Amino acid sequence: MYRVLAKQALTPVTTEYLIEAPEVARKAQAGQFVVLRVHEQGERIPLTIADYDREAGTITVVAQEIGRSTLMLKDMQVGDSLASFTGPLGRPTEIENYGTVVLVGGGLGIAPIYPICRTLREAGNHVIAIIGARNGELLFWEDKMRDVTDELIVVTDDGSYVRKALVTEPLKELLESGRQIDRVWGIGPAIMMKFIALTTKPFGVTTIVSLNSIMVDGTGMCGACRVSVGGRTYFACVDGPEFDGHQVDWDLLLSRQRFYIEEERRALELYKQSAQQPQPQETSRS
Repeated sequence: MYRVLAKQALTPVTTEYLIEAPEVARKAQAGQFVVLRVHEQGERIPLTIADYDREAGTITVVAQEIGRSTLMLKDMQVGDSLASFTGPLGRPTEIENYGTVVLVGGGLGIAPIYPICRTLREAGNHVIAIIGARNGELLFWEDKMRDVTDELIVVTDDGSYVRKALVTEPLKELLESGRQIDRVWGIGPAIMMKFIALTTKPFGVTTIVSLNSIMVDGTGMCGACRVSVGGRTYFACVDGPEFDGHQVDWDLLLSRQRFYIEEERRALELYKQSAQQPQPQETSRS
């Protein structure tokens, strides 16, 4: 169960996985996440659901190879099975016909905004998406995003593909244009989401962010994903992952994200060292 049915490299550091998980797919909604383990003693990896197919019984997740566990995930082959694949977890995106909505995806954040764009468009919204990455090599799913949006704006930090700009620049231009923007979503690195919220706040446009990246355990038991929103403490995994970006204490969140940097670095070094060790060869006996 939880077999890897397909695997595709999207960028040099990002991989898409199609996972056989019929019970998860049956209930999955945009904005929710899963927690997977590569093997029985493996770390729990929270990943936002990038797509789901109820009829086929599959879930699509996208992971960036930045640490030990995501590198182990990348080493899995089509036909291999995950030790566990738990979900759907978290509160789904609140879907209504708001009017004109803007969804901003930065880097890996492009994957989780895809099902939200699709569901909002199905609900009758005019969907504008802004997607961006550090460079063109790290950008993915442009064609898929065009299929679920009414307008798509593509930018790269270094200008190596399409327009040179941070994602906040076209967002600000839309807000200043006089067009009615009824709601904004931003998903990506925490620092990016902070500046999206700062960009929209003067215009009074409700801005939703997803705080999946601060999760560790994904069940609310470890307490690592505590966030302060509007002066109150919440757990991103059970109370979110989506919150009002104007109410998030971003400085506290950014500092909490650095708690396990040293442990993550050591784990990655040990994994790389073990991968370089020669494997024992089997010997035959006559």
